[in-house]
Amino acid sequence: MIIQLEEAKIKLRGMRKDLAELAQALRIEEAVAKIDELEQLTYDPNFWGDQQRSSKILQELKQLKDKVERYNKLNNLLEDTLSLAELAIEENDESFTEEVVAGVDEVEKTAEEERLAALLTGEYDSLNAIVSFHPGAGGTEAQDWAQMLYRMYTRWGERHGFNVKLLDWLDGEEAGIKSATIMIEGINAYGYLKSENGVHRLVRVSPFDASGRRQTSFASVEVMPEFQDDGTIEIRDDEIEVTAHRSSGAGGQHINKTDSAIRIVHIPTGIVVGCQTERSQLQNKETAMKMLKSKLMEIKMREKLEKIEDIKGVKTNIEWGAQIRSYVFMPYTLAKDTRTGYEDGNIQAVMDGDLDGFINAYLKMNNTK
Repeated sequence: MIIQLEEAKIKLRGMRKDLAELAQALRIEEAVAKIDELEQLTYDPNFWGDQQRSSKILQELKQLKDKVERYNKLNNLLEDTLSLAELAIEENDESFTEEVVAGVDEVEKTAEEERLAALLTGEYDSLNAIVSFHPGAGGTEAQDWAQMLYRMYTRWGERHGFNVKLLDWLDGEEAGIKSATIMIEGINAYGYLKSENGVHRLVRVSPFDASGRRQTSFASVEVMPEFQDDGTIEIRDDEIEVTAHRSSGAGGQHINKTDSAIRIVHIPTGIVVGCQTERSQLQNKETAMKMLKSKLMEIKMREKLEKIEDIKGVKTNIEWGAQIRSYVFMPYTLAKDTRTGYEDGNIQAVMDGDLDGFINAYLKMNNTK
C-alpha cells in the first residue's frame, strides 16, 4: 500500500509539468487578462444600451470564466491529492491509499478532457449542438439504422453529462424513424460533435429479411451549433410555410399528444425543421424558427457565402461513397472512420455511445493541419 502511495506521489509531481503545459495550450493567462478587460466594459454606464453587444460580451465572459475555473479546479485537485499522498506516507497511514489512487485517476481523466478542449478553437465550438437524423434510401432498413444512430448519440450525450433534449420525431412506417432532432446542451457540445456530421453506413444481417441476407444501409447525421439569435438573420413570413400536426413517436410523457407540433418549410431553400416537445404551439414554433435560423447560419458559414440569400438549396446524397464512417456487424465487427482511419472492434460499445476515440482522432487530425 505504501508503495502505491509512493508511486502516486511520483506520478502527481510529474503531472505538475503536464498541467503547466496544459495552461499554455488553454491560454489561461490570456483568458484571465481578457476576463479583466471584459469586466471593465460591464462597468460602463452605457454597457446595457446595446443589447446585442452586451449579450455577446457576457457570453464570452462566462465561457472564459468557466474555462479558467475548470483549470483551477484541476490544479487544486492535483495539489490536494499530492498533499494527501505525502501526508499518508509521512504518517505511514495506508487508509488513504484508495482516496489517493482515485484522485490520481480523476486528475488524469480531467487533464485528458481539458487537452481535448484545448483543440476546440473554432468560433462556435463552445455552443450547444442540434443533431438531426435522416434515413437514406432503403425504407425500413434505413429508418431502423437512423433510430440506432439517434440512440447512439443520445447515449454519448448522457454519459458525458450533457442535457439531451428531444425536439422532433417522425415515426418510420414499420420500424425506426423518418427523422428525429435532438438538442445536446452543454459547454463544447458542438465542438465535439461537429466531427459526426455526415453519412453513416451500416452492414449487418437484416432483422427484417426472413432469408437472413446481409444488408447495407445509410443514414445521415446533421450537426449544427445552436446560434444565439443576434438579429442578423431575418426570415419573412412569406418565405415560410408553417403547418401544425399531432405529435407522435418516442417522446412518451415529454411529447404532448395534441395538434401543437409544428413543421416549418423554408421555401427559398427547401429546408424543413420541426418541433413537437414544447408545451404549446407557440413555443414549438419559436424553437423551430431558432432551428431554421441556426441551419441557415451553418450553411452560410460552411459554404462561405456573403449573405443568407445566396443559399440555393440543400442537396444531400445519403448513399455509398459519401460516408464518413462504416459500422460492420457481419461477417466481423468493426466501426471504422474513413477520414481518420480510427477503428474500434467493440461495435456494441460504440453503439452504446462510446465515440470518444473517433471524436479525439478527428480533432487531433484537424489540429495538425
